[in-house]
Amino acid sequence: MRMHGGPDARGPAPHDFSTNANAAGPCPTALAAVQAADATRYPDPGYTVLRDRLADFHGVDPSRILLAASASEFIQRITAVGARLMPGPVAVPTLAYGDYRAAALAWGRPVVDEADPTATLRWQAEPGSPLGQDAAPPPRPGDRPTVLDAVYAPLRLQGPGLWRDEQREQVFVLHSPNKALGLCGVRGAYAVAPAPGAVVAWDVAAWCQALRDAEASWLLSGQGVAMLGSWAEPATQAWLRDSLEVLQAWRATLVQVLAQRGFEPLPSTTPFLVVCTPAGASPEALRPTGVAVRDLTSFGLPGHWRLSAQAPRAVGALARALDAC
Repeated sequence: MRMHGGPDARGPAPHDFSTNANAAGPCPTALAAVQAADATRYPDPGYTVLRDRLADFHGVDPSRILLAASASEFIQRITAVGARLMPGPVAVPTLAYGDYRAAALAWGRPVVDEADPTATLRWQAEPGSPLGQDAAPPPRPGDRPTVLDAVYAPLRLQGPGLWRDEQREQVFVLHSPNKALGLCGVRGAYAVAPAPGAVVAWDVAAWCQALRDAEASWLLSGQGVAMLGSWAEPATQAWLRDSLEVLQAWRATLVQVLAQRGFEPLPSTTPFLVVCTPAGASPEALRPTGVAVRDLTSFGLPGHWRLSAQAPRAVGALARALDAC
C-alpha cells in the first residue's frame, strides 16, 4: 500500500497535521456547490459547460482543458499514454509525490533523475511535496513531454513561482483544487495542455487526443463537476486569498512550537513544511493522543516529518502531545 497522509485504519485523527489540505477550509461556496449537486443524474459526458468555465478562468481555448478524475488518475493516464507514444524512462525529482514513481513502475518504465536526457516524460512541481519548495524549470521545458504539477500553487504563502508564463505554455500544467478548498474527499482535477504554437519538440495534438481517448466515461461525478466549477468563481478565489493570511499566521505558530521543542524546520513556501526531528521522536507515539503527522521515511527522509499548518487548538494538542511523549 502506498503511503499517504490523512485517515488510516483507525480513522481520521482529531488533530491531523499529516495532509496538505487547507486547514482554514472547507471553502463555503465550494462546499455549498458540492452539497447542491444532483447525484441522481449522469453529468454531461462531454462536460461542456465545465470545460468552458475552466478555459475562461485560465484564458485558454477549451480544447486545452483535459479533465481528470483526480491528479493521481491523470498521473497514471499520462504515464500509460506516454508508454505507447514515446516509450522510455520517466524523470522524477529526488523528493516528490510518490505516485509519479509508482505510475512509471506500473507501466514498466525506468525512473531516472530529472536531468537525465534519456527521459521521455518528465515531472516537475511548483511547489512540490514534501518540502513545499520550488524547483528551477529545465533549460528547455518543451524538449520532451513534461507535466508541471501545480496542485499546491494556490496555497503558496510567499513569493512568485520560478516558472515564467512562456515556460508554462510549453508543458502540461496539472491542477487539483480540492486541497486548496479543504475538500479532499471530493475528487476532480484537470490539466491545461501546451499552447498551440508553443516551442515543443513533440506532437502535442497527438498526446492530447490519446489522453482524451483514454478517458473513462463520466470521468467526474456531479460533485466533482460542482467543485471544479466553483473553483473558477470569484467568490471562491476571494475566500482562498483570505485563507492564506490565516494559514500564514498558523504556520508561524506551528514553527515556533516545533522549534521550541528541538525540531528543525526546513524552508517552505507553503502551509506545510518538513522538520528534522530530535532523536527518539516517533509519529506512532503521537497517534494515540489524537495527533497525526506524516513520517517521511517513505520519501527517503528518515528522521523527518511533514506537518501542515493547523488551527491553534490543534497546535496546542500537538505541543501537549510532544511534551508528554
